[in-house]
Amino acid sequence: MDETDATVPRRDRLHGRRRGHKLRANQQRLLDEALPSLKLPLDELAAKGPDGIFPAKPRVVWLEIGFGGGEHLAAQAERNPDIGLIGCEVFENGIVTMLGHVTRTGSTNIRVVTEDARQVLDILPPASLDRVFILFPDPWRKVRHHKRRLVSTETLDRLAQLMVDGAELRLGTDHVDYLRWMLARTTAHPDFEWLARGPADWRERPEDWPQTRYEAKAITQGRRPAFLRFKRVARQ
Repeated sequence: MDETDATVPRRDRLHGRRRGHKLRANQQRLLDEALPSLKLPLDELAAKGPDGIFPAKPRVVWLEIGFGGGEHLAAQAERNPDIGLIGCEVFENGIVTMLGHVTRTGSTNIRVVTEDARQVLDILPPASLDRVFILFPDPWRKVRHHKRRLVSTETLDRLAQLMVDGAELRLGTDHVDYLRWMLARTTAHPDFEWLARGPADWRERPEDWPQTRYEAKAITQGRRPAFLRFKRVARQ
């Protein structure tokens, strides 16, 4: 466990490493100068709630778990300035890349959590999210590591509590086994309805779904990504 995780209650780790290659000087400056204004401490989220953490009250709030290099998060923020986006990512190099995107776009409707996303799920109030993204998460290929997969019945149960009726859950993967895993759990869950009506609905990325570097890499390497959309069904 990383030193930064030392005070977090013991849980199976769902994320990979926190740091990659050493940051270059300009990357370190981004981390030092741009992150403080965007970083969302968990106690601030608990105190203010998702509506109160942005400079202007958002129309709705979206959550992206594991934003990688932030291409999708930054693009959604730029396209939807009236929506508040919470992005969760522990990998420092990815956070820096995201900061570069946001610095160029000038978006102010993003807050970033650099801790385990499950802590955010623990804090958010019921029916507070209008859309959730889990795009190209680590597939944890080895069978003994499958328990670390983020898309699980436990996660879906919690998201169902946090999402408003009619909210959308978007999942993306290029890993065939994880695709089967995702579909087995989401289609069996009583609170989610798969929106696909034909193959094109999950084989082709919707126009309002910006591409990530992981999708581009998968296509380059000959893997076909899947784009899954689910609706949170109305509460009884």
